[in-house]
Amino acid sequence: MPPARGLAATWWWPKPQVGNTHPGATSPLGMVSACAYSGAYPTGYGRYAKNTEGVPEEMFERLQASGFTHFQQSGTGAIRKYYNYVRVTPMVQPLDDLNESWPLHDEVAEAGYYAATLDTGIRCELTVGAKIAVHRYTFPEHSSARVVIDLSCGGLDIDLGRTVPVRAQAESMGQGRAQGTVVMEGVPLSVYLEVDSPGWRQMLWYDRRLIHGGTRLDFDSIRHTTLRPFGMLFMGPARAGQTVEVRLGFSLRGCEQARHNLERECAHDSSAFDTVRLRTRARWADHLGRVQVEGGTPARRTVFATSLYHALVKPCFADDESPFWPSPGPFAFDVCTMWDIYKTQLPLLAAIVPDRAADLLESLIRVAEEEGNFPIGYRMARGADRFFRQGSALVHTALADAHVLGRTALDWNWALVHMVGDLRRMYGEDFFEHGVVHPITHTLDLAYAHHCTAKVARALGDRRLADDLERRGRQWTNAFDRDTGLLRDSEFYEGGKWNYSFRLLHDMAARIALAGGDKEFVDKLDRFFGFGARPVRQPGRCPHPVEMAAGYALNRFEGLNNEPDMEAPWAYHYAGRPDRTAEVVHAALTWQFGTGPGGLPGNDDSGGLSSWYVWASIGLFPVAGQSLFLVNAPAFERAVLRTGEGEFVVETSGHRETPIGVDGPDHDPPPQYVQSATLDGEPLHATHLDAATVHRGGVLRLRLGPEPSDWGREIRPPSLSETPPHRR
Repeated sequence: MPPARGLAATWWWPKPQVGNTHPGATSPLGMVSACAYSGAYPTGYGRYAKNTEGVPEEMFERLQASGFTHFQQSGTGAIRKYYNYVRVTPMVQPLDDLNESWPLHDEVAEAGYYAATLDTGIRCELTVGAKIAVHRYTFPEHSSARVVIDLSCGGLDIDLGRTVPVRAQAESMGQGRAQGTVVMEGVPLSVYLEVDSPGWRQMLWYDRRLIHGGTRLDFDSIRHTTLRPFGMLFMGPARAGQTVEVRLGFSLRGCEQARHNLERECAHDSSAFDTVRLRTRARWADHLGRVQVEGGTPARRTVFATSLYHALVKPCFADDESPFWPSPGPFAFDVCTMWDIYKTQLPLLAAIVPDRAADLLESLIRVAEEEGNFPIGYRMARGADRFFRQGSALVHTALADAHVLGRTALDWNWALVHMVGDLRRMYGEDFFEHGVVHPITHTLDLAYAHHCTAKVARALGDRRLADDLERRGRQWTNAFDRDTGLLRDSEFYEGGKWNYSFRLLHDMAARIALAGGDKEFVDKLDRFFGFGARPVRQPGRCPHPVEMAAGYALNRFEGLNNEPDMEAPWAYHYAGRPDRTAEVVHAALTWQFGTGPGGLPGNDDSGGLSSWYVWASIGLFPVAGQSLFLVNAPAFERAVLRTGEGEFVVETSGHRETPIGVDGPDHDPPPQYVQSATLDGEPLHATHLDAATVHRGGVLRLRLGPEPSDWGREIRPPSLSETPPHRR
């Protein structure tokens, strides 16, 4: 992206300015994705090595692929779980060349579709359904073309990035049919496949050697030191332009269910690829149509559409597929992680795909039943306690919001049991005993989770439990140093005390008083966001530790580069300065996002960052756990949010189109400010709306202007220690 100007130029971001997404075929919140595989970090697609600071280092000089894999991560960082299972490689070379990578040309990426041409002249097209993938390969003329399925593939070609199956079996079933299962990190992934290649032979292979006449391979124990690649191969002569279709059904419950999944979603004819592609395209059109905008420059509209798309790729839903419990129902994985998505993406899913949001909560409750605690991150692997260093008890926010809305058919008494039990796990035990825990950010997490749980308990009629939880929820104050108004010194996960000190707590009025009042709080925010500061130099490739230390010492906003920073701009609302929120959000929308491969300010975080862009662009921001939306000047003239009950419309007057950085402005375009507002025709003097209002539908009209106004300065968003109308 171009160098930032104005306020955005004072921000400092340590992470690479890339989203770590991939262009492969996906289905909305589906189980399966498919993309070209190079082994690069972190999705398996692309050219870059593992990178967490500065400009990313190149792993390859060109875009290339050794085949096409399934189950890619999206927007994550160093999570040590990278999937990329079941590699399919179309070849006109001997099997010995299986791991060779060929340059990619003429790439095409659409929602639900990916295509590229290998340097060998083979045109490769991929599409997916919810639980299936279909590949179509168009070959040049060759006497011995082939399609090779590698069941042993997994992970990335980086240090500690490879995933090795511990057990496996593969079976050739004749007439273009085969199946297999690999157990990866305790999960049995099964695939049933059909290859439409009349007249071709099919064989199993092991260690790049064909097994003539063999119909089954079994591996009872595999180690890193004993692994040799294995799989199936289909081969025969190809005419110029001949197409071969590979149809794959996946399941976490065995090959028979994988076969049923394929039959359910895919016809057994030559039009299967086109049928699946059109069906998935229609699903994407429906999902993406649930948020519509009018106005905006072409670049801004492109970034918005891409952000909404990325927000609907993860988590992965595999209904009736849990390998850990036998009963039917929703099973969600690739929750990577709650720390990334609970503030922005989960409220977006709750608004526009409420059925899936409810399924996610049901799945997470089932994980708590089976594994003992709510997960911070949950992948295609057993282990709900992974990522616990990032945060504590974050599922409670989504459950509290869902209960207030009253549209989720959960057993809430049973949910409350798990919410209360989870508060005592991991860092929660120390918090229960001492009211404070280090890393100090977990004190904020746990206090907030107690508050969220108290709301559910009170609504269910358990006043004694609610009183106790609410009392413990007030212990967030133990995390702050009253002399500085910031968090106490501690260890911090990817950040420092400045990053975490401006979270939107359940008692922001008391938080602001702790900092010394409105002026002192705003002064701290202004320092954090760089108002009046000089532009800073961003880290380059392989930055020196001294350079990084100097950057961190700025204690500056990281430009959405880190999860705690996502909600910080809206802290101004609670101090009566929505004009400052407008300036920070406008600078981020203008200079932090672009249309190119580097068009995201850091990891997309499984859609959490892209969801931030969607909310900020339409002028709303959810406060997770408080059933609340904050209002800000939108980036579009008009936006329509199609919720579960109706349509919530944000309309503006006086809106002025502003370019984003990739449009090449030679100056920093000024922000716009809300001058006045109405909701369904009635004056709205507050800068917030309750979530039920947004979900129910209505019309919010905002009059915009070029100068700050008095709108929103008097009536503040609600705080626990204050009663409406929250005036100062």
